[in-house]
Amino acid sequence: MIALEEAQAKVNRDLAVLPPADIPVSEALGMVLAETVAADEAIPPFANTAMDGFAVRAADTAGASKESPIALPVVATIAAGSVAPRPLAAGEAMRIMTGAPVPEGADAIIMVELTKPAGFDVDIMAEVPAGNHIRPAGDDIAKGAEILHPGTILGPGHLGVLASLGRMAVRVYRRPRVGVMSTGDELVEGPEPLQPGQIRDSNRVTLLSLAKEAGFEPVDLGLIRDDEKAIERALRTGVATCDAVITSGGVSMGDFDYVKAVLTRLGEFSWMQVAIKPAKPLVFGLLDETPVFGLPGNPVSSMVSFELFARPGLRRMMGRLDAERPRIQAIADEPMKRHRDGKTHFSRVFVTEDESGRRRARLSGGQGSHQLMAMATANGLAILPNGEGVDAGDTVEVIYFE
Repeated sequence: MIALEEAQAKVNRDLAVLPPADIPVSEALGMVLAETVAADEAIPPFANTAMDGFAVRAADTAGASKESPIALPVVATIAAGSVAPRPLAAGEAMRIMTGAPVPEGADAIIMVELTKPAGFDVDIMAEVPAGNHIRPAGDDIAKGAEILHPGTILGPGHLGVLASLGRMAVRVYRRPRVGVMSTGDELVEGPEPLQPGQIRDSNRVTLLSLAKEAGFEPVDLGLIRDDEKAIERALRTGVATCDAVITSGGVSMGDFDYVKAVLTRLGEFSWMQVAIKPAKPLVFGLLDETPVFGLPGNPVSSMVSFELFARPGLRRMMGRLDAERPRIQAIADEPMKRHRDGKTHFSRVFVTEDESGRRRARLSGGQGSHQLMAMATANGLAILPNGEGVDAGDTVEVIYFE
């Protein structure tokens, strides 16, 4: 067996960041920026009002109060998207809506709540200072400023900034296309009654969903029979159309592990027995320069192997510096026992937070590698180093699924 860290290092050595590409801003959520973005215009591009109210000259409101209002004639109305018909003169007011350009001559906005209609005039019932409720041009972003830098993970706000600058495309490290295939004559799909020895394929939909959740572009390569020619065709299709391929099943030490036979014939692959439980068997290598992950067939083993090897490695391919899941410390709410076997165990747990803000972890169900329900209800993997495990009340490190 080899150590987990050694297996992860083998994977990461062969995974390179994908080349940058220009993609539509609308499709860039969660992707990593590969350029410096500078503002070629100010945001906002003009001084505008932060309130519905009246554009005035601050000097014309001097001494105004509710008890002694000052009446000003309303000479125009400025809606958002329009401009004043002329400059504002002394002793005048213009009705103005939020976001509309402040007219030339005005230096303050008085909010509508501090005014009262008076025929064609408006009664000003408070004194306001110059600059009141005015958002200057460039108040958010100054023209020429460098506002986004390579390595930024683009969130909704970043995309909004790009759109406000008129950007339709942005240069990013693209999402890897990740092909997923299941193999095995025992696997079937759909609701038809199972025949003796058959089980329904759950791994493919699980791994495709994990790939999508991680920010990749999942590609379904199908359910492949235990036939070397069919497996080779599926693998060659995958490496020709995807940035990485994930297989499920057929990578252990049995006589009928056809994926192992095909990959051994096609390329240089590492066949690893990793010192972990579950997910001990792992295959990794390059086929036509495309990384291929051979994950075990047991459902939980497949998911744990994806979390420990495929997910972080493929996120590095898309330029993510936060490739790893966060690790947290939690208090064990119950014993998490194990026996010494030279392996690190990953127990499926559910983490909560108590009234004191402390994280607490309990087992989410049965811990067999075939017991998918416990993985489905888990939000973390408790890391149990080689030893006897932990007792209730002990602190345990958890890979946390945020």
